[in-house]
Amino acid sequence: MGFFSDIFNRAGRVARGQANQGMDAIEDANFETTVRQTVADMKTELNRVVQSSAMAMSNYNRLDAEYQKYVRQSQEWKDRAGLALDAHNEELARKALAKKAESDKQVASLQAAIDSARQASESLKAQVTELKHKIEEGERTATTLVARKNAALAQRKVSEALAGVGKADNAFAALSRFEDSVSKEEATAKAFNQLASAGKDSNLDAEFAALSGHSVDDELEALKRERQPRVELPKELPSPTQR
Repeated sequence: MGFFSDIFNRAGRVARGQANQGMDAIEDANFETTVRQTVADMKTELNRVVQSSAMAMSNYNRLDAEYQKYVRQSQEWKDRAGLALDAHNEELARKALAKKAESDKQVASLQAAIDSARQASESLKAQVTELKHKIEEGERTATTLVARKNAALAQRKVSEALAGVGKADNAFAALSRFEDSVSKEEATAKAFNQLASAGKDSNLDAEFAALSGHSVDDELEALKRERQPRVELPKELPSPTQR
């Protein structure tokens, strides 16, 4: 079971790696769109936080209104109890103070809830402010990143073209491949020529050819000799008396 578990784990890693690589390629091909969408997602998150903050503030306002109502009632019953004492009606004053006690009880019970609601509201408002700052910074960063990405891609394409390499099927790379192909054919032809002339002594063959044949110059000299006029010499010289 351990063997199969290891196989499945490795296969899972390979699959995740391929999926991540594929997503990286998609993001790279759509970089600007992806960056802009990231900022849009931040704004969506901000809207959710704003809604949550609004609900928390609404809850706090509702609790605070209830709290302030019982605070006012407590003060009102206290004032009434004072009026009753001024009228020397202790019984009525006692009843007013009993009502005040009920209001004070409600105030005490709401105190913890309203403190918690206030803290939640203030925390969410702080988060909203922070998110707004981050979104503003994110928009500036997105513009800068897109510009840097485009500049880097342009620089890479220029460098690849000058080097005649790279994934792009550019004319420089094609010309380099053509040159390599011609050089290969020339080297192959030279190799076959060397094989064909192996075992032959060209200098020795030339020497024997010179011995066995007549050159054009030799034939020209022979022809000149044939065409020269012949001068016949007298057979005997005349004697001095015959002159």
